[in-house]
Amino acid sequence: MMQPKKTKFRRAHKGRIKGLSYNGAALNFGAYGLKALEPERITARQIEACRRAITREMKRQGRVWIRIFPDVPVSKKPNEVRMGSGKGAPEFWAARVAPGRIIFEIDGVPDAVARESLRLGAAKLPIRTRIVTRLEGV
Repeated sequence: MMQPKKTKFRRAHKGRIKGLSYNGAALNFGAYGLKALEPERITARQIEACRRAITREMKRQGRVWIRIFPDVPVSKKPNEVRMGSGKGAPEFWAARVAPGRIIFEIDGVPDAVARESLRLGAAKLPIRTRIVTRLEGV
């Protein structure tokens, strides 16, 4: 699973995902991409599950680019712990994804295989997505 090698701070504020994504909203590497339509935090486990589904359907042909990185530590307090006494320990890593952001890109496979692999990968994510192509643009 992906996570940063080192960070400046151990814990982060929750924050809100406002507005549309302009950076990372266009296909830069592959011919097909998976674009987010909703704002959400996507965990490193979800990214990895999606990547595995895509590469398995492509039968390891072609190339896959992951355009997001889980760099936000999400902390959680243990069950049945009283209020107070500080913030919990970091539990997992997540990536903040705004609407319009390209999450995955693939290339080097036929159209039908590309669409089916991205469809299977999208099923692993907690948000609605759209499959975009180089021909179609944004």
